[in-house]
Amino acid sequence: MEIVYDLITKYIPTWILSLSGLILAFSITYFSIPAIVKIAKAKGLYDMPNGRTSHFQATPYLGGVAVFTAIVITTVVFAGISFTVDLIYIIAGLIILLFVGLKDDMLIINPKKKLIGQLIASGIIVVMGNMRIDSFHGVLGIHEIPYIASILFTVFVFIVIINGINLIDGIDGLAAGVSILISFTMGLWFLLSEIIPYAIMCFVMVGSLSAFFYFNVFGKKNKIFLGDAGSLIVGMTIAVFTINFLENQPGFLDFVAVGTSPAIAFGILIIPLFDSLRVFILRLSQGRSPFSADRQHLHHILLDLGFPHLNGTLMLISVNLFFILLSLVLQPINNSVILITLQIMLATGLSYMATWLLRRKREKKMLERQPAMKEIEFLRHSESDSMFDDDKKKSVKKSRSHFINILNA
Repeated sequence: MEIVYDLITKYIPTWILSLSGLILAFSITYFSIPAIVKIAKAKGLYDMPNGRTSHFQATPYLGGVAVFTAIVITTVVFAGISFTVDLIYIIAGLIILLFVGLKDDMLIINPKKKLIGQLIASGIIVVMGNMRIDSFHGVLGIHEIPYIASILFTVFVFIVIINGINLIDGIDGLAAGVSILISFTMGLWFLLSEIIPYAIMCFVMVGSLSAFFYFNVFGKKNKIFLGDAGSLIVGMTIAVFTINFLENQPGFLDFVAVGTSPAIAFGILIIPLFDSLRVFILRLSQGRSPFSADRQHLHHILLDLGFPHLNGTLMLISVNLFFILLSLVLQPINNSVILITLQIMLATGLSYMATWLLRRKREKKMLERQPAMKEIEFLRHSESDSMFDDDKKKSVKKSRSHFINILNA
């Protein structure tokens, strides 16, 4: 096997392997989704609209099955030889989350059970696959950290990223689009750093999610959602990329090595991480559980401002790209704490601007409705017998008809 690996890496450039993986993953996802949609329609496996969701028609939610299949098959085919034992445990973790997500999509499981499944899947990769963050790279003056602390912190990072991707999966294309950008950015970095297996896996993710994005955003007959199964799988895969990004900073390539890798990683993941942090803080400040459902996410704000799904998705992807470029430009600061603080302050300012615009829009609508509301209240609290004489029955009917029209409007 080592001889085959040496021949492949010697005679086939990594970028060709990565591009081939992207194409195969795209093809598997593209051709499997119509079949999955057909099965979902036959078995009634739909995500039904409700008062909190942003869609208005029943849509199949098994997109994660296509993404999972493409990622696993293509990664094994093009990068299986390049990996050590860690790929085995990555696939094991993905399989666990696939079944946890499918059960949640179909039956709605308890959040605690869902979290336990994430902990088990993450623990397998961290402990058995030995994929750990063992250094803070000088953040807060901390470098190497003890083994147990390393395991606990890495599992925590996995849970945060998995749920961050899961929480932004609220409008068409957002989770997939942001994940494509994240995977492409890290894939370029792995490619330049000559970390072959993860470079290929990143572009495999790009290919698979690109095909899914097409059906999720532009699909009519075969429109499909990721579902919890898909968002959990994508979140875990991105968490794997992030851990390896933080722990594999090659010193032999100065133009590639990232001295402030925690801050760069935060910039790459700014949309899922900041949005989750923001919503959790808002819910706690309102005296509610941080895991309660509401419409306070950034994508909900954009929808309420009147932006269509695609426009809202492209805006948030553009913001994410802006933060990635900003993180790279400000890298000479060489202080992750300062850089992360600047990122949070800027993201907070942008989110406040969006909520302020939404507040202004709602206040304007309330002012426009006040005359009609006053008329409704007047008609509700007025007795028709005291208002009108018997010879004004036609006027009564007209007023009541007008009142009913206002209520219907």
